[in-house]
Amino acid sequence: VQLQASGGGLVQAGGSLRLSCAASGNIFRINGMGWYRQAPGKQRELVAGITSGGSTNYADSVKGRFIISRDNAKNTVYLQMNSLKPEDTAVYYCYAKILAVYWGQGTLVTVSS
Repeated sequence: VQLQASGGGLVQAGGSLRLSCAASGNIFRINGMGWYRQAPGKQRELVAGITSGGSTNYADSVKGRFIISRDNAKNTVYLQMNSLKPEDTAVYYCYAKILAVYWGQGTLVTVSS
């Protein structure tokens, strides 16, 4: 199973970005999918997760600004990030829970002030 993340980049504070992460390989069913992030010098933290049924959870720091969604037919999870802040700067990693947890390669999001 491979996860390919895309959509990171440089954006000014207040701007938006949309991350995508597509899973491929020998996949029967993906349970949870979502995103973690790791800022320089900090631990990796959960940003948002979504179940196969569409239930979502968010870190308090992104509630009301970020929206997670998924397309089960495409085995893809998305993260729409709005009203970005400099503190959102991090490498964002997607994950997919199948029988094990699989990780994407990470995509860098940089928010300038």
